Amino acid sequence: MIVQALAFYLFAIMTVAAAVMVVSARNPVHSVLFLILAFFNSAALFVLLGAEFLAMILVVVYVGAVAVLFMFVVMMLDISFAELREGFLQYLPLGGIIGLILLLELAIVLGGFVFSPEASEHFAAPIPKGGAVSNTEALGEIIYTNYVYFFEAAGMILLVAMIGAIVLTHRTRSGVHKQRISDQINRRPEDTVEVKDVPTGSGI
Repeated sequence: MIVQALAFYLFAIMTVAAAVMVVSARNPVHSVLFLILAFFNSAALFVLLGAEFLAMILVVVYVGAVAVLFMFVVMMLDISFAELREGFLQYLPLGGIIGLILLLELAIVLGGFVFSPEASEHFAAPIPKGGAVSNTEALGEIIYTNYVYFFEAAGMILLVAMIGAIVLTHRTRSGVHKQRISDQINRRPEDTVEVKDVPTGSGI
């Protein structure tokens, strides 16, 4: 029990620290790397809580697809970080006011939020007793029966995001030389190599 408690607090502290670094890092690539670290620690917390299926989904989907895809998009878009930081102090008061309003709204919602005793009967799916069905199997039955359309919609959103990232990375940009494999294959030696007959001692 002590080891599990220590592991829980360790992963929780690492998750919170990584989340803070995600929003405070100046380089977006570093933010994505800290985001991946937060996802891994969150997956470890899910394993400690007995939700191994959610931990696997968190690692495979978010770390293996979304975070890595976002990192490659950020690295390939050639973003000018100096232009992004321009006008930061100018819009800081307005951003602070909006953030304060959102914080107050969250405090009001969380402060007055109470679970209804009848709510669990409406949205909670029944779980077989006696260990007849594992956690992963029960969650799979719920996802692919009651929420199959939402699951497919999430997959379509990820597909559209992946296609958009590919289109952005293949867009035409000035000053960037694009590799053309057909030109490289069809290249002839006489097109790239020039042989000159230089007399001895005259130089080029």
